[in-house]
Amino acid sequence: MRRFTGNKLLVATHNAGKMEELRALFAPHGVELVSAGEMGLAEPAETEDTFLGNARIKARAAMEATGLPALADDSGITVDGLDGAPGVHTADWAETPQGRDFVQAMTRTWRELDERAVPEPRTAQFRATFVLVWPDGHEEVFEGTAPGRLVWPMRGRQGHGYDPIFVPDGDDRTYAEMTAEEKNRISHRAAAFRQLETIFA
Repeated sequence: MRRFTGNKLLVATHNAGKMEELRALFAPHGVELVSAGEMGLAEPAETEDTFLGNARIKARAAMEATGLPALADDSGITVDGLDGAPGVHTADWAETPQGRDFVQAMTRTWRELDERAVPEPRTAQFRATFVLVWPDGHEEVFEGTAPGRLVWPMRGRQGHGYDPIFVPDGDDRTYAEMTAEEKNRISHRAAAFRQLETIFA
C-alpha cells in the first residue's frame, strides 16, 4: 500500500455535507482538503453501475484536471427489499428540476417497500467506496458498510440524505437523531476512512 506524504488533497465532490464529514475525519492528520466544487471543476458523468466504478471516474477526472492527488467516494444506500436499489442511483432518486430532494427519495423508497409488502425490519446498508488516485495513476481503494434498517416516519434533524430514516444496527436512533460526532464514529464513510487512515501511518 502506498503512503500519502503530501499535505493537500483534492476531494472530488460538490457536496458540502460530505466535505464537512471528511474535514472532521481528516482533522487529526494535518491534511488540507479542497473540494472539486471549491475549485470550480465540472462534475463528470457517473456512467458505471458500481460504487467503485463511479468513484474511480470522479477521482481520475479531478486528478487529471488539477495534477493533484484526488480522493473520491461514491456512496449510497442499498435496500434489501428493493433488490439493492437505489444503490448507485441514490442521488438520482432525489433529483428534481430544483435540485436534490431527499424527502422525495425517502418517500419513494418507503412507498415501494409498501407496494412490495416487504415485512419489517426493512433492512438496508449504507455503503461507501473511496478511491485515492495519485498524479502518476496509482490508486488505492477502501470500502466501508454500515448495516441497519429503515423506519417511517422520518426522525431527526441532523445529517443529510437518507439519514432521517436509517437506524444503524446496535442503536435505536436514526443517523439524523445523532450528533455528527456520534454518526462519524459508526458510519459507512467512517468504516472506509478507518482503512484509508492507514496510508498516513
